[in-house]
Amino acid sequence: MTTANGRRGTTRLLACLGLASGLVLVTRPEQVLDRLAPAFPAERRGLVRVLGARLLVQHGAVLAVPHRRLVRLGSAVDLLHAASMVPLVASPRYGRAARISGGLAAAYAAVALGLAPPNGRATPSSG
Repeated sequence: MTTANGRRGTTRLLACLGLASGLVLVTRPEQVLDRLAPAFPAERRGLVRVLGARLLVQHGAVLAVPHRRLVRLGSAVDLLHAASMVPLVASPRYGRAARISGGLAAAYAAVALGLAPPNGRATPSSG
């Protein structure tokens, strides 16, 4: 396997993890919040489904087309999300959810950028 193919495979694996996260947030937001951020207001739990839907779209696109440009775009969206969580980190109601969500988004963005496939098409392995 070439480095380009290996990076595409790793990018797809990360996208699968993002898809799984999104699916859980869309289908089981109450259970996620009860375990991870019980102080999160019940009337705002729909936001968790919206985040899950965004993750499904974003990571589904990367899984289908694991190109560097798309990975960079997804990482930019994740970094914007992480930045949007910063004002909420000290909130008694939203802080724990903001720290978890923002921290995971920032970590994913950094890892995805570091492992993104190079520009251009992958070449078959010689061996």
